[in-house]
This record gives sequence, C-alpha cells and structure tokens, in this order.
Amino acid sequence: MSTRISTSPPAAADHYLVTFVGGFILLAALGIGLAIDARQAFLFLLGGAFGLTLFHASFGFTGGWRRFVQERRGRSLRAQMLMVAAAALLFIPLLASDISPWGRPLAGAFAPVGTSVVVGAFLFGLGMQLGGGCASGTLFTVGGGQARMLVVLAFFILGSLVGTAHLPWWLTQPSLSSINLSKSFGWVPALALTLGGLGLVALLSIWVEKRAHGMLEARSTPFPLTLRAWLFGPWSLTAAALILAGLNAVTLFSAGHPWSVTYAFGLWGAKIAQAAGVAVGEWTFWSWPMQERALNASVLADVTSVMNFGVILGAALAAGLAGKFAQGSAKLTLAPVVAAILGGLLMGYGARLSFGCNIGALFGGIASGSVHGWVWFALAFLGSIVGMRLRPFFGLDGHKPT
Repeated sequence: MSTRISTSPPAAADHYLVTFVGGFILLAALGIGLAIDARQAFLFLLGGAFGLTLFHASFGFTGGWRRFVQERRGRSLRAQMLMVAAAALLFIPLLASDISPWGRPLAGAFAPVGTSVVVGAFLFGLGMQLGGGCASGTLFTVGGGQARMLVVLAFFILGSLVGTAHLPWWLTQPSLSSINLSKSFGWVPALALTLGGLGLVALLSIWVEKRAHGMLEARSTPFPLTLRAWLFGPWSLTAAALILAGLNAVTLFSAGHPWSVTYAFGLWGAKIAQAAGVAVGEWTFWSWPMQERALNASVLADVTSVMNFGVILGAALAAGLAGKFAQGSAKLTLAPVVAAILGGLLMGYGARLSFGCNIGALFGGIASGSVHGWVWFALAFLGSIVGMRLRPFFGLDGHKPT
C-alpha cells in the first residue's frame, strides 16, 4: 500500500504574497545579473536560500542561547555546533588547498584577537538579547513581517556606522595578530581541534540538560519526509544546520569568502549618511582602499548587501508559503521599542568592533579555523547572559518593567 504525498499548500498560505515575492526575486536576480554580473545574481539567490532555510526552521542564536541558560535546554545550541562543524569539514581543507576559482585564493574569516573583539563581542551578545535577534535573525524576522525587528535593523545600521568611525581607534588598543589554526598546526590538526571544541560544547549542553531534566528534549524528525514539508515547512534544526553549512560552503566557493551579514549594515549607513551630506568618505575607515571602493560603487556590487537582500526576500517567501507572515507581531509599546533601539545600536557597534557577528565571526570564523571566532563566541555568550538579566526591565519575556 503506497502513501500519497501531498504537495498542496497549507490553508493559511498567502498565495498573493508568494506570487509577488517570488516574482520580485526572479526580476531582481535578472536586474542584478544585467547591472553587475551573473555571479552576483547567483549570490542574491543564494541569500534567498539562506533566508528561506532560516525562516522555515526558525533557526537563530538568540533564543537558543536563552533557552540553554534559562531553561537548561540545549537542542538549539547543539544544532549550532553541528552547523559549524559541518562547515568546518568543508572550509578548513578548502582553505588549505590551492583552489582559486576566481583567479585568487579563497579567503577565510580571520581577524586579530584583541581588545576590539573582546569588547565588541560582549556588546553584541548583550544587544542580541535586548533586540530579540542576532544579525541573521534580524534579517529573517524582518522578512517575516515583524515590525519591531525593523526598528532593530534601523539602529543596527546606525550602530554599524558609528562603529566604522571608531574602529581605527580600537585597532590601536592591545591585540594579537590573527591566529589561523591551519597555519599554526597544519589543516588536519586544526580540523581535529575545531571539531573537538565544538563537540565539547555539545557534550556540555547534553550534561547540563540531563542534569536539569533527567533526559534530553524529544527531537523532531531530522529531515522533512514529504515534498509538502520541504516547501511549506517547518524544518527541523538538524536539517537547517546541515543545509546552512552547505550553503555557506557554496558561498565560500562563489564569493571567495564565507557568508557575512553585518559589513553591509555599515555600508548602508555610510551611503545614507553620505546622501545626507555627511563627509563619511573622509573618515579613516572609509578611506581604506576596499571600503573606499565599496562606498563609491553601487550597493548591488557589494556581495554582502545583495545576499542580505536575498535573505530578507527568501524569508518573506517562506513566510508566505507557511502562512506565517507577521504572525506573532505584537503592538509596539515604549519599553520593547527602547530595547529594540538599544539592542540594534549595541549589535551594530559590537559587530564592527569584533569583525563580524554570529555569522561572520562565530560561524565563519570557527569554521575557517580562526581563534578569534572562539573568543567571539565566549564573550558574546557572556554578554548575552547579561542581556538576559536586563530583558525584564524592558517588558520582554512577558515581564513588566520594574
């Protein structure tokens, strides 16, 4: 007896939104291809795949870290470790090879280990709990129609812009150079160290959860079993972790560097400020050759920007398919809006100081074999714990401010 596989959309699916967003994505990809090139159009569509995956699995760092600290549940944290581990299995050997798909070697997410990373990561972790989302989480929830996250995004951009003004000073503070585990020990030991560290975090989460609850939380089916589930969601964290790792490997090969998010926010802020008459081109950061070229070029020529646009639209498409656009979007009140403003500012500023966010620094950095990714993870987690303590003062977590 065969089982019939349903491909019909859920009753709540927003057909108009799916048609509009799907059509817009295709037209935008065509426009980017004509204005820039086919590779940039592909990266835009790749961003859309990231956004769809993030939304269908509700895959974020903020809530997962909070559940682990407050509820002693580590399923989301383990999925994050799985994602980074799967990416490391691809990244570290690739980065150690001589592959040059676009005429130049692939570049990992490496950065100095210094004061700016320590301070910036802590501020980012604090901000992500007040804002209610990390960098990728902000993008996919904006795509899902969450009005409060538009506030977070706006101030994320402002905080990033301020960070570009201050970063040169932070770089004069005590710091070590970037530490590449592959160059220090060879790529095989580097991979073993990276996987071992990620495994220890996962084992710690298992120990904490079993000690608190006696057993691990029940898992959903690792992979959707029907085409309908793949199209309309929801997806498991395990499936999303492996898909995101694969998409990041494709990004590394296509863009020449791992997936990143927050660089674009500083660029958007600089372009807006420049249009308003602010001479950002005279700032030290924007006078550096790469930043100067980005500031003077079309935003569509920036890889991170087009991928961010894709993430937002991919999440909007997923929200329409699942019938969840703007679902759970609450009326904006003063205290949560203030938290959104502070969270956005802290994340934007912190990401610029620490050379990335949960995506560029933690995901890309650790998967590349960079020690700064581990430092970022530790300090952001510490800042996140402080942010959790502050959430009730802003009426978050269902508590009224006191």
